[in-house]
Amino acid sequence: MQLFDFHSFHFRFFDLLDIVIVAIIIYQLYNLIRGTIAANIFIGLALICVLYFVVRALEMPLLTKILENFMNVGIIALIVVFQQEIRRFLLLVGKNASLQRNKAWWRYFFGKKDDERNNLARIKPIIDACKSMKQSRTGALIVFAKYYDEQFYQNSCELVDAKISKRLLEAIFQKNSPLHDGAVVIAENKIKSASCILPLTDNTDLPAQFGLRHRAGIGVSEANDATALIISEETGEISYAKHGRVKMNISFAELEKLLNKDF
Repeated sequence: MQLFDFHSFHFRFFDLLDIVIVAIIIYQLYNLIRGTIAANIFIGLALICVLYFVVRALEMPLLTKILENFMNVGIIALIVVFQQEIRRFLLLVGKNASLQRNKAWWRYFFGKKDDERNNLARIKPIIDACKSMKQSRTGALIVFAKYYDEQFYQNSCELVDAKISKRLLEAIFQKNSPLHDGAVVIAENKIKSASCILPLTDNTDLPAQFGLRHRAGIGVSEANDATALIISEETGEISYAKHGRVKMNISFAELEKLLNKDF
């Protein structure tokens, strides 16, 4: 008996395109939740779905009905639970579809060397300020926002909108400065705001030595399309947070590579 008729099977170009698009979406979603508390929540939801099909196959009506009611509100539950991740995903889609991103690709192919030189000039004041603050053990939190959400940042920040400079960053985080308690947000090649109060991460698996500065840096990288540079006031150690994950005790050479890639 013939189980599959190969002559009736037609693989079109749009079938391939469909597979590629779904693979890209799944990969982007994986990058958004990898290493965050959302990954554990997703695993828990997947286990509940598997359990539902198992109890239904075993004809256990009471438990099946309970899990079925849970599955019926699954989409609403996903929106509530993964609110931050959905927000970040939509920001990522909008950013990649924007004209600014298209210009960036144009510069990548036709003006890459000029862009690299300009970017190194932009990040040099930041690295120089970090060297000085590391040596003096001045605590600092610098957020690099790819998309400056005015409603998110300005409600809890002091507007600065100034050119990036080593001395200005040092002055903001100087211990007697009225703006030192909080984060500096850099976007659009400017210091947009300072003294920002940021949401803390919900991740409970972080090292015990992480204080509010580290937790706020990780939290903003979870909630927005942003990266965070943290300088510890106790040790002078530099950490770098992205997508809810943090690299600790990075060198200035590594910091330059990360900023050159993300900023």
